Amino acid sequence: MEVLYYSTRSEAKPIKASEAILKGLSDDGGLFVPDHVPALDKSLKELAGMTYQEVAYEVMKLFLTDFTEEELKNCIAKAYDSKFDTDVIAPIALAENAYFLELFHGPTIAFKDMALSILPHLLITSARKNQIKNEIVILTATSGDTGKAALAGFANVEGTRIIVFYPKNGVSPIQEKQMVTQKGANTLVVGIHGNFDDAQTGVKKIFSDKELAKEMDQKGFQFSSANSINVGRLVPQICYYVYSYAKLLSEGRIAEGEKINVVVPTGNFGNILAAFYAKNMGLPIGKLICASNENKVLFDFFRTGVYDRNREFMLTSSPSMDILISSNLERLIYRIAGNDAKKNQELMAALSGQGKYVITDEMKAELSDFYGNYASEQETAAIIKKIYEDCGYVIDTHTAVAAAVYEKYQAETKDATKTVIASTASPFKFTRSVMNAIDGKYDAMTDFELVDELSRLANVKVPNAIEEIRTAPVVHDKQCDVDEMKKVVCEFLGI
Repeated sequence: MEVLYYSTRSEAKPIKASEAILKGLSDDGGLFVPDHVPALDKSLKELAGMTYQEVAYEVMKLFLTDFTEEELKNCIAKAYDSKFDTDVIAPIALAENAYFLELFHGPTIAFKDMALSILPHLLITSARKNQIKNEIVILTATSGDTGKAALAGFANVEGTRIIVFYPKNGVSPIQEKQMVTQKGANTLVVGIHGNFDDAQTGVKKIFSDKELAKEMDQKGFQFSSANSINVGRLVPQICYYVYSYAKLLSEGRIAEGEKINVVVPTGNFGNILAAFYAKNMGLPIGKLICASNENKVLFDFFRTGVYDRNREFMLTSSPSMDILISSNLERLIYRIAGNDAKKNQELMAALSGQGKYVITDEMKAELSDFYGNYASEQETAAIIKKIYEDCGYVIDTHTAVAAAVYEKYQAETKDATKTVIASTASPFKFTRSVMNAIDGKYDAMTDFELVDELSRLANVKVPNAIEEIRTAPVVHDKQCDVDEMKKVVCEFLGI
């Protein structure tokens, strides 16, 4: 059955998957959502016998219904190949009575690779399907990981250019080094003087600039997005939850039909929304546990029904989650509002105007699948140390937020359901925070000395992504104020 995509902010005619991928964001500023969540059409037992690539096809074919089997399988084959350092793509490690789904074995050692390895191929295929002749300009704001993963995906891909804005002082040294050393004539990386929310708001503003869009079209360009607002990012994320269940089933760790809980460290809400979609496809998921850092806007929302970004912005050791405007939450709000675009638009206007909105009691009742909590900086560091000392397993700061929140959930509910924790980045990406959590004596070491020490401690080889940047020259050193972002884009495109 065909799946079409509606905007969350208007009753405009729905469009096909390939058109939604190309546009990224709807003309009215809304996000594209499927007109229904399709049910899995393979049994859990059948899925348990499949490779990651095969599971990805079984999930994505149900959402991207205007792609042919050949087109989709071709995109999947190009995405999940030797770029990943393991054949299984997303291995599962058991530590502290939880299953850590390692989503960081791709080229940039963060979970964003899981979707951003395939997005360029989905985009190029979509452009061909829709007879698009323009060059596609990927415009992205990043809190650290999306930027490098998108750059790696799109670098030197014909018919595309990519511009990444990141908060100059809001990412880890390794994250910044990964981005500013990116090669590729079609790439531009810019540090903005502001935080991630400023970068994201600036990008959305450029997207909705109708005059600029007209000018670009005349010059043979059009924008698309690599942020998690693009359905071409969201759909591939659903796959790894289905795969993790299938893998646990194939290894005899769960019985067919047995429920699992899922814990996701959350900033922009895309990753946990993908788990929610997986549950709605029929995957036996119990609770969706939403883990926040000290920027706990989502925790407060789940407790009170009030989304309020009017608060101090905290810079934490889990920078990819330092976000006060969780863009993908809009897709869930639209759904719990009964797919009412007008109601959703009112709430988003309130967020944009007053910086907050309040959902109704009826909407709040629709959130029973979710549990929200947060971890302080001290709790995040403590769980890294505890898991290392107990199991010899080293996790990064974002995964640690999830592990700390899972401990709180268990203490609060006594729920003994087997649980998958989305491990969203390699500890090598945040070595200083990770090593300081294990022992304060490492503080005097340089970033790359810490990398080698972590490798020794964890008994894990240093990933290629880190080896590559040890001596790589800085290629991008551009910085700008938030109000100069449009000018920077125009200069890069020569318009």
